[in-house]
Amino acid sequence: MSGLTHFDDSGKAHMVDVSDKAVTSRIAVAEGFITMSAETLALVVEGRAEKGDVLGIARLAGIMGAKKTSDLIPLCHPLPITKVAVDLTPDADLPGIRISATVKTTGQTGVEMEALTAVSTAALTVHDMVKAVQKDMVIGGIKVTLKDGGKSGRYEA
Repeated sequence: MSGLTHFDDSGKAHMVDVSDKAVTSRIAVAEGFITMSAETLALVVEGRAEKGDVLGIARLAGIMGAKKTSDLIPLCHPLPITKVAVDLTPDADLPGIRISATVKTTGQTGVEMEALTAVSTAALTVHDMVKAVQKDMVIGGIKVTLKDGGKSGRYEA
């Protein structure tokens, strides 16, 4: 299981011991999107969705998702998150919503999973809020675009 840190020497899953890692400033950015028809996008942008402010509620859901990551992902460490920013940008070329999340902490492990969870949760919330008018929306492209801090240094997609 060389290189896979979530497995011990006998191949059993375990939580990585980060107690000897240095406490450093860490940041991660993730992005993704949800595609929908132009008509559904107009409904969202114009604030005509029956359930309310789709983008505002999805932004809050993304922030909450980042804070709950260790409750959802079994081997994720609970972290003292110092910042979560979720941006939802309508894009007529998709058509749909582009989603970006930035998460920061000062700690012993990174926040990539928190950024990915924020994007995923925001996208799922958009889907939930407008599924009554469109059932075939597609969530995709979810990936880490930036990670900085810690022993492995900086990564940019």
